[in-house]
Amino acid sequence: MPTRVVVLGAGFGGMELSTMLSEEAGDLVEVTLVDSGDSFVFGFSKLDVLFGRTAVDSVRLPYSSFRHPSVRLLRETITAIDPAAKVVATDAGTHEADILVVALGADYDLTATPGLAEAGNEFYSVPGAARLAEILAAAEPGNYVIGVCDAPYKCPPAPSECALLLHNHLVARGIREESTITFTIPLPSPVPPAPEASRALLAEFAERDIRFVPGVRIASLDGARGIVLLDDGRELPYDVFLGVPKHHAPQVVLDSGMAEDGYIPVDPSTLASRFPDVYAVGDVATAGVPKAGVFSEGAAKVVARSIIARLHGGEAPAPYDGVGICYVEFGDDRVGRVRVDFLSGPKPTGSLDGPNAGYAAEKGEWAASRRARWFGV
Repeated sequence: MPTRVVVLGAGFGGMELSTMLSEEAGDLVEVTLVDSGDSFVFGFSKLDVLFGRTAVDSVRLPYSSFRHPSVRLLRETITAIDPAAKVVATDAGTHEADILVVALGADYDLTATPGLAEAGNEFYSVPGAARLAEILAAAEPGNYVIGVCDAPYKCPPAPSECALLLHNHLVARGIREESTITFTIPLPSPVPPAPEASRALLAEFAERDIRFVPGVRIASLDGARGIVLLDDGRELPYDVFLGVPKHHAPQVVLDSGMAEDGYIPVDPSTLASRFPDVYAVGDVATAGVPKAGVFSEGAAKVVARSIIARLHGGEAPAPYDGVGICYVEFGDDRVGRVRVDFLSGPKPTGSLDGPNAGYAAEKGEWAASRRARWFGV
């Protein structure tokens, strides 16, 4: 009988893992990919939606177009996970696995920050970006605050990108000189593992009069007074708040007993959890790397190679190295390429190339290669 691999979540990790098994394991494996959504969206597309550069429908890649028919891709809501038995319950039935891979990403908790749901706006979900796009399309002079409520959070450079693109948006509307932009973040710098990238972003902020407030979390929002309260007691006035909510593993993962401190702990070199033949990749796991699609994809490749080696009787793959390339928008059609290495050395390191228009084109090619690989587009 083929080995039953059940993959939970069709994000970067789930898509790449399922694709590799489909292409390289053949009849030795039976892959079931489960996700409650109907489409895949690149994370950076939310900024395109936020600033009116594209429509929501144009950034969705329907799962019905997934190009690997040997993978059973099911649109079902997961209701329970038994990691010891490797059994998954959904609203449509039960799935039993020989190997279980959890790649469900991280969910947003707006209620964790008092006042956020009532008085603020978030741009990290597609619906949230679309709602804020309507507000920004009619933007008026005022105080704009981009605030990260807590860490860790997905795609650490994205709030910096938002600040620079917001500046351009307000300039285009002719209201930048009458407005303020403040950007708060729990980290000590925009991209801590890559000091060169952080310095470049800070220089861009200074040139554009964007106030940068590092090392703080959003304690609460007071919509009636138009105040953002920071966890160090400072207050920031706001007319429009663009928020990054607190993250945590999906509730079904927390209920499963797999998580510790909000996420699934794994061996960083293999992505194996403490449960035999159960792996976790991407934002749902604690692997010593950022929560970003490129790292989810890299982790998934290691797990896929491990499964393929087991099926074919080959050697185990090299350990996961935690290396990834992120493309960072600097505005004015310029993109920087940040390469970060989290696990192969004694400490994380990073470097910056650009920014320039050439890396903007390279970013487009990178996305196009994934669309072609997973969806044949």
